Amino acid sequence: MRTVRPKKFLGQHFLTDLTIAERIADTVDAVPELPVLEVGPGMGVMTQFLMRKPRPLKVVELDTESVAYLRRTWPEMEDSIIEDDFLKMHLDRTFGGQSFVLTGNYPYNISSQIFFRLLDHRQLIPCCTGMVQKEVADRIVAHPGTKAYGILSVLLQAWYKAEYLFTVEPTVFNPPPKVRSAVVRLVRNDVQALGCDEALFRRVVKTTFNQRRKTLRNNLRPLLAELAPEADTTAFLADDLFCLRPEQLSVAQFVELTNSVARFAGMA
Repeated sequence: MRTVRPKKFLGQHFLTDLTIAERIADTVDAVPELPVLEVGPGMGVMTQFLMRKPRPLKVVELDTESVAYLRRTWPEMEDSIIEDDFLKMHLDRTFGGQSFVLTGNYPYNISSQIFFRLLDHRQLIPCCTGMVQKEVADRIVAHPGTKAYGILSVLLQAWYKAEYLFTVEPTVFNPPPKVRSAVVRLVRNDVQALGCDEALFRRVVKTTFNQRRKTLRNNLRPLLAELAPEADTTAFLADDLFCLRPEQLSVAQFVELTNSVARFAGMA
């Protein structure tokens, strides 16, 4: 049977090792019973193991060649194959509004975007697992004070418990990527509300990490000027906190910082 040609513009690197495919598929068992949505199934190397689990499964694939292959190879999946762009599809309609587990060998060129989409639908997705570039995985699970700690670390760990499960070498892919990969698992924590303006929280986190070598004081000045153009920031920024760099702050400290910014700007 003709196979699918990996397409560079879609970030496709097809996993060829069945043992690793099964291990990744089994990561969804952390949250049993819920339906599963697999992103980017390609030729179904993970799909075949997910199909064995006693739970509803759907796959979303943008590549028309992969969709045709899946339909030929797994005819029983015909009604469960969604030919669409995960970043644009209506996730609340996927399983009729029911919560689901998200998984996949995520396309490298959109992996970060997938996690930002996850955040926007965190009430719908209590668990997300899958394979990404090792560099992205390191950022997801990083702790404050480390080089990898950044925007993804803070935003995801605010809502999810992040686990680095195992590393995957380039040799088990076609074509082999130039980087190592890793499998991660995110499970929703007990936080239902951050205790701050969540949109402002995202802005503060992204703004401070845009130039991570600078102090909070230098990074926040443009944002403060935008939020409160008539206000004098001198006294506010004199606090010792603003001498720190963003990677030194925990999620809780970013929440406190967001509230401080909101009070200064008259938003709270």
